Formats: sequence, C-alpha cells, structure tokens
Amino acid sequence: MSLRERVNEDMKAAMKAREAERLGTLRLLLAALKQREVDERITLDDAGVIAVIEKMLKQRRDSVEQYDKAGRADLAAVERAEMAVLSGYLPQPLSDAEIAAIVSAAIAEAGAKSPADMGKVMAIVKPKVAGRADMGKLSAQVKAALAG
Repeated sequence: MSLRERVNEDMKAAMKAREAERLGTLRLLLAALKQREVDERITLDDAGVIAVIEKMLKQRRDSVEQYDKAGRADLAAVERAEMAVLSGYLPQPLSDAEIAAIVSAAIAEAGAKSPADMGKVMAIVKPKVAGRADMGKLSAQVKAALAG
C-alpha cells in the first residue's frame, strides 16, 4: 500500500471513530497532496508525499514557535497535535552515526575537499536521507565535515 493510500485509509478510520482532530489533520494533508498534484500535473509517489509532509511539519514548527512567543499555548497545542499525526507517516529517522556515515561516503564519492564543494555533497546526500533527517542539521554536519 502506498503512503497516499495509507493516509486515505487512516482518514476513513478516523471518520468512523469520530476522531475530529486526527480527521482534520488528515484532510489537510490530503488537500495539500491533491493541490501539489494539480499544480504540477503529476501523481505523487511516496517520496513526493514525504516531501509534502515535511513541508507541513516545518510550517507547524514555525507556528508553534510563534505561538509560544505570543503566549498562545492553546494554539501551540493544536499545532503540536497536528505534528504528531503528520510525523506518523514519516519513515524512521536516521541516527547521528548513520547520518555521519552517509555524509562521509558522499564526501568521498564527490571528491569534496573544501566547503566550496558542499553543493555536490548535498546533492548526493539529500535523496538518501529524504524524510529521515532534519535538513538543517544535515547541512551543518556536511559543513563541519568539509571544514574539518
């Protein structure tokens, strides 16, 4: 079963179980998936679905940060609940050791010697860790490995 089919089945189950919050989040996700498919005239595969989920998670992290600064714990709690639902569709995150190994292999594969080669390394690393690592942290690790 594809990731999109799983989201669809989970939405039906949430509807039957009358889980309003979960249902709302899944409907938002399906709407975002359909919007991307219509905009780009494509059918999303699992990697595309994961990319949409990551984007939605980033938006919610930013919202939580803003709500916390504004003292709106109620709205931050709603965003955190949505993040929990969305996170359930991402693959198991990579450990720091696994990421370090992937970065080292990519540096060797690209023949990178300095921070100027970061783009080459990131081009190799990104597809391998899509949906399984925070790209901000990954970028910092690549930069540190190339600088050191």
